[in-house]
Amino acid sequence: MITFIEGFNKGLLDSITETINNNKFNLIPFESIKFLSPIPYPRRNVFCLGKNYIDHANEIQSIPGGGNSIPKNPIYFSKVAYPCMGTEDIILNHIEITNEMDYEVELAIIIGKKGKNIPQENARDYIFGYTIGNDISVRNIQLKHIQWFKGKSLDSCCSIGPYIVTDEEISFPPNLDIKCIINGEIRQNSNTSKLIFDIPTILHDLSQGMTLYPGDIILTGTPSGVGFGFNPPKTLNSGDIIECEIEGIGTLINYLE
Repeated sequence: MITFIEGFNKGLLDSITETINNNKFNLIPFESIKFLSPIPYPRRNVFCLGKNYIDHANEIQSIPGGGNSIPKNPIYFSKVAYPCMGTEDIILNHIEITNEMDYEVELAIIIGKKGKNIPQENARDYIFGYTIGNDISVRNIQLKHIQWFKGKSLDSCCSIGPYIVTDEEISFPPNLDIKCIINGEIRQNSNTSKLIFDIPTILHDLSQGMTLYPGDIILTGTPSGVGFGFNPPKTLNSGDIIECEIEGIGTLINYLE
């Protein structure tokens, strides 16, 4: 997929569309397809933004390490995702070290071309498309180490999918309903228009002095309703069904081991 993204252009998209429309194929039934993660092995860590919805920033103020203010500048961290899990995959419960597995639905940006010091007004030119991310977080590990890297990077703790929707299919900046549903209960319910730092700001700021490459994945932050934001917390239990939905993209489904 990364090689495809590197060579992608509007002409290629038009050619693919024309081929599909003008030829008869022996189609495979949708329900018989297993969708793998669109980028199972990213070339670099996944870039993430913390506290990028006001309601989420407010809900974690009482959590140790959560801070007590709305950020004035983007908060970045990264997570190892090797591999990224795909839809219908099982997330390991890591029961030997935690009982505080948490979910975070996020809009994921897939970078389409190499860029550094990207101007805000040209940000869209660097986007290949969008997908859904579930930034699985291990809260006790996250709080133990103060910084977030370790608690975000355990095996299987990043899921993206079910597929990438190209930039042409999504309005810019994206104005999409975003939800996370646990065992049928809606926990997170917001809209990507409520990002504190919007996508042009993110790409401009993140790329200052640091080159972004095709296939890079950026998780743009999660809205309120994470398990650790409830009193008492509603973190995940073995067997839970996690459905992350974003309007115009689809539903990313995972199961906790």
